Amino acid sequence: MAAGTPHGHAGSAVHSAHDADGHPHDDDHGGAPHGSRREYWIGFILSVLLTAPAFGLVMTGVIADPRVTAGIVMALAMVQIVVHMIYFLHMNTKSENGWTMLALIFTAIIVLIVIAGSLWVMYHMNLNMMPGMQMEQSSGGM
Repeated sequence: MAAGTPHGHAGSAVHSAHDADGHPHDDDHGGAPHGSRREYWIGFILSVLLTAPAFGLVMTGVIADPRVTAGIVMALAMVQIVVHMIYFLHMNTKSENGWTMLALIFTAIIVLIVIAGSLWVMYHMNLNMMPGMQMEQSSGGM
């Protein structure tokens, strides 16, 4: 290592604009922000605060109805997804000139269409395929 520099470079222009964390601030990063240690800690703490209640609900069985428990856990999971996207993936409308957010929105729309379409098809297949089978099973015949 060269004397006087933390990275072993003898005063090169690339490494002269580092902050205390060693991140260069003269780069544009392609419009993508990079996080500070404070932002990572906030994201970590929020993740723990969202995970612990979900874990506690499932392990203790405080709520008797498993559907309510599942709904609460899924709501906490959705919030945690947003926390991860903001604090760890640094997704916002400014990163890469908004293209990452546009790609996320497009992906969410496609996933919703696929899930809704699949549920619709399965419901109607169950309803329309063998209507006589439901009558036979309920009467005990076969």
